Amino acid sequence: MSHQLINHNSDLKILRDEGFNIRIENGYLVIADIPYVASDCSVKIGTMITELTVAGDTVGKMKDHTMFFAGEYPCDDTGAPLDKMKHSVSKQNLAPGLSADCKFSTKPVGGKPYDGYYHKITTYAGIISGPATKLDSSATPRTFAPIATEEDESVFQYLDTATSRADIGTVSAKLELPKIALVGLGGTGSYILDLIAKTPVREIHLYDDDDFLNHNAFRAPGAASLDDLKSSPKKVDYYHNVYSKMHRHIHAHPVRVEEDNVDVLRDMSFVFLCLDDGESRHLIVRKLEEFGIPFIDVGMGVNLSDNNELYGTLRVSTSTPENRDHIEAGNRIPYDGGDGADLYTTNIQVADLNCLNACLAVIKWKKLQEFYLDQDNELYSLYTTGGNHLLNEDHA
Repeated sequence: MSHQLINHNSDLKILRDEGFNIRIENGYLVIADIPYVASDCSVKIGTMITELTVAGDTVGKMKDHTMFFAGEYPCDDTGAPLDKMKHSVSKQNLAPGLSADCKFSTKPVGGKPYDGYYHKITTYAGIISGPATKLDSSATPRTFAPIATEEDESVFQYLDTATSRADIGTVSAKLELPKIALVGLGGTGSYILDLIAKTPVREIHLYDDDDFLNHNAFRAPGAASLDDLKSSPKKVDYYHNVYSKMHRHIHAHPVRVEEDNVDVLRDMSFVFLCLDDGESRHLIVRKLEEFGIPFIDVGMGVNLSDNNELYGTLRVSTSTPENRDHIEAGNRIPYDGGDGADLYTTNIQVADLNCLNACLAVIKWKKLQEFYLDQDNELYSLYTTGGNHLLNEDHA
């Protein structure tokens, strides 16, 4: 099915966004999952089929007001056939693999032509499915069924209807970077992946040589199974298996980025640094600056108060080719192995802080891509839990 053709036609796009399971097949518009009442008063599922006039990548004027149907002849809620729209009842092979059992003919009230495909489809769906809804309130033609995509159509395994329903396709397209790297898949890095995997970035590269262990599961998105933990997978392999169900082009690299292999980042469009190894962090920062690659480094510090309460800070440091000096001048990225003396390195369970740190980093990345309006142009943010305060500094 051509999703672009649907996106270019407002009638078809609205049908899909409202939950109709539509596809284009051999010059026909096929609307699946249509509930109807059979002669024995049982509720069954059929398919409506209508011709589709296509001119290039646009949909033209409808040929007529008729509709094919695959399934038993639909009835009202008493089992009486809906004869008022009967045109013919005979098996027709419309195209290879596409056939109909009957054909309907009905016009809108007043006998005027349909305004378009949306008007036609919703009218027929209402007539056919209305009796089924009377018998079963859950019966609806608006099923919001997942729609698979072809590899050359999308980086996603299935259609991103969240973007189309919000009508922000042109805004979302700003996130179609060729390659993004995540260096480090601890708590914060894994949440960044969770968010980035839902964007149209063409390739997402994961770098981490650690195993996915029990403590990791308690500050990671989703819920790892006991069997997942028993197999002790590499973090990159575990997350690749999870997020490849949604995004086609996630690449797992079970290695630590060090001096002898840091060149793997040279052709990245953007890099998220989510590691607590100060020496490696310093090396990668210098190399990314040399390569001219924008990046965001995240950090977190969690301490225990005298009252036995945790208090923490979350850091987001942004560096772009146009704005580098603040990193060293303001000591915006610590290279001492962490963000101060903290408990985070002991794997304390702070999934909410990991998640928030990731959200702040991804929001900043989206600002850089002009997905979000950026009125402050901050390059350094520091969030503190005690006062629920977000400090923005180093304005570009």
